[in-house]
Amino acid sequence: MTSTGDSGSEGAGGKDGDRRAQLVDAAVDHVAAHGIGDLSLRGLGAAIGVSHRMLIHYFGSKEQLLVEIVRASEQRQRDLLSRLRAEPGVSPVDAARLLWRQLTDPQLANQERLFFEIYGQALRGRPEAVPVLDNLVSDWLEPLVAAEVTAGTDPATAHNRARLGLATVRGLLLDLLATGDREGVDAAMEEFFRLYYGPG
Repeated sequence: MTSTGDSGSEGAGGKDGDRRAQLVDAAVDHVAAHGIGDLSLRGLGAAIGVSHRMLIHYFGSKEQLLVEIVRASEQRQRDLLSRLRAEPGVSPVDAARLLWRQLTDPQLANQERLFFEIYGQALRGRPEAVPVLDNLVSDWLEPLVAAEVTAGTDPATAHNRARLGLATVRGLLLDLLATGDREGVDAAMEEFFRLYYGPG
């Protein structure tokens, strides 16, 4: 990724919006590969081919950039689930298993750590992190509820099941990061799949 001289704002859909999205994507990939332990805007900028001033121009601060990385990572996960569900011959439980394997890929552990770190900061009221709470649940519930309703579940039950599923996945991801017990967490998720989707 190379630096550009664009500095005039042209709105979210213009050059600035496109460039901002490119920078977020590059930052997500960098964090997935290297984590955030000693991450600085200067170091991140050098790694993705822009100046730290350009990152400040687009994001304001390191904390605001981290919030955008979390949001983009979550969107990637929702997009993946949509693609998996659209695959011919892939059952809902198989799509869920494939997503779980992706979420628990050791190469993506840094993204999950960042999610919980920023989430914790937001819950403590840190102003720069609080925006990550916006739509943190609802952005997932909308597609999950829609999938349940399409499968014939009534809307109220669909909403409850979607929320339960989201909470279970996030809880087991936190368990995995805290304990490193991949076998135990995978077994717990398989039990959840059995209870959620039925035997088979």
